[in-house]
Amino acid sequence: MKYAVTGATGHFGQAAITNLLKHVAANEIVAIVRDEVKARKQLPSDIEIRTAAYDHPADLATAFSGIDRLLFVSSIPGREMPRLQQHLNVVNAAQQAGVKFIAYTSYPHANTATSPLSADHRATETAIVKTGIAHSFLRNNWYMENEIGLIQTGLMGKPIVYSAGDGKVGWALERDYAEAAALVLLSDQPKEVYEFTGQPHTFSQLGAVISEMAQKHADVRSISDQDYANYLRDEDGLDSKSIENIIAIQTLIRNGDLNEQSSDLTDVLRRPLPTLAEMVKQVTTEDR
Repeated sequence: MKYAVTGATGHFGQAAITNLLKHVAANEIVAIVRDEVKARKQLPSDIEIRTAAYDHPADLATAFSGIDRLLFVSSIPGREMPRLQQHLNVVNAAQQAGVKFIAYTSYPHANTATSPLSADHRATETAIVKTGIAHSFLRNNWYMENEIGLIQTGLMGKPIVYSAGDGKVGWALERDYAEAAALVLLSDQPKEVYEFTGQPHTFSQLGAVISEMAQKHADVRSISDQDYANYLRDEDGLDSKSIENIIAIQTLIRNGDLNEQSSDLTDVLRRPLPTLAEMVKQVTTEDR
């Protein structure tokens, strides 16, 4: 059996490979990477490394040759080639190479979500279904690592501000999502859809944890989108595009897009997830 992981030099890909190595031999694992030199430095020396970028279909088809089960890690939007086209390249190459199973990292409730962030994922899921390849959609909620800037701000004693109101987020650690992805890839009877999430919390609850860690009372408050945009511009010096993206995420959280109640992640991991405080501590101490 050959297991392949795309985006293997990213944090998610590396964590997935680390977990695969706990269950299968190194010669059964293939890392699909853009930069082989970087991969040789970051990945275990005894796994196979193949070079292919999402925007080079022919290279992908070659890299997927002989692969039985593929962990397809979604790409980052905003590249020269649109993300959806990159994803379609991966799906088509997998079909051409005869891949038998795809586990794809998707978006919460991608089939019904209305957030612009969900569009590429929904289209990718549809494309995978159309190939007829057996698959699992790993609909990951939010990574706690996404909040490292907010956490560090609070630990420095600065105000913790946001505009998501009482919206809840199913934060979990990236390494836990990656471990679950590896376990699904190895599963004999995987589900078609996994709504992976941690216990939902508000930014107010997150702020309280940060305040306690900082051992000082922090100014934690939700403000309007416009006031938050002004704050990000004036206090953090962010550009308009970055501010627009942050406000869009705050809006979808306020609208309940990431307020998910599901045991899928703990069921697959077969263990409880870290508490909110444990996750905050983890992301402030890990080397990224």
